[in-house]
Amino acid sequence: MSDQLERFIFSKHDIRGQLVTLTEAYREVLEHNGLPQPVKRLLGEFLAASCLLSTTLKFEGILMLQARGEGDVPLLVAECTHHSDVRGLARVAEGAEIKEGATLRELVGNRGALVITLDPQEGERYQGIVPLEKDTLAECLEDYFTQSEQLQTRFWIESSADTVGGIMLQVLPGNNAATQEENEDAWETAVHLASTVTADELHNLPHDQLLVRLFHQLEPASLGTANIRFKCSCSPERSARALIAMGPEEVYQLLEEQGGEITADCQFCNRQYRFDREKIETLFNAPPHTLH
Repeated sequence: MSDQLERFIFSKHDIRGQLVTLTEAYREVLEHNGLPQPVKRLLGEFLAASCLLSTTLKFEGILMLQARGEGDVPLLVAECTHHSDVRGLARVAEGAEIKEGATLRELVGNRGALVITLDPQEGERYQGIVPLEKDTLAECLEDYFTQSEQLQTRFWIESSADTVGGIMLQVLPGNNAATQEENEDAWETAVHLASTVTADELHNLPHDQLLVRLFHQLEPASLGTANIRFKCSCSPERSARALIAMGPEEVYQLLEEQGGEITADCQFCNRQYRFDREKIETLFNAPPHTLH
């Protein structure tokens, strides 16, 4: 159950769901982020939500979930790949005093927005943005699906200091397994049953037992599980591509300003990648005086 995502469907109705529990992957992400406890728990919610949302991916790539604004926590980011690799980070404003019990909307502050980005290995990137107008991540995600996807979708996410768990339910488009009325009744029942889930159940109960405890009357059927792990996608090659994208003039100027060596820090895992003059010249296939 630990660090595992379970996909399921209700056999006689057009409703699907996902169930996730994170422990080790959550802990590893937090190791790279020195954060106040309320922000840690909030980052845990974003990690769980990114895993739940990633099951909708129809391509090889990354799903990124962000909240950004002008408050004490101006940025929260969680990513999940099609391989179920996760990483995440949160930024806390300098001098901010994070209060226990502060809501997502209060922490992100003015001009808050929730952003979902689909970044395929091939093809165009897609980004959906909605104003961050609700207090919890679950409510904000539900707003996103109502406004952007027009799919009935509900989330339940519970995060503690060392474990985070979540459930996502979504109506499938079309009425194939049952009539519209039967599906609507089943949806209301599923939402009511899921709303009874406790944090202890989400954190500690094996997924097969939790599905039966919550939804046995709707006959849930597993569609498979995925093991989730923390894995950062940074690399020397990605850092090099970022420098190339800056352009040679700007990079050589930065090289001079930093005393002959550029250090690229990964904000997700704190790895450092160093580029001296020889490596920079190799990137651009020429020393600076031949680039004009």
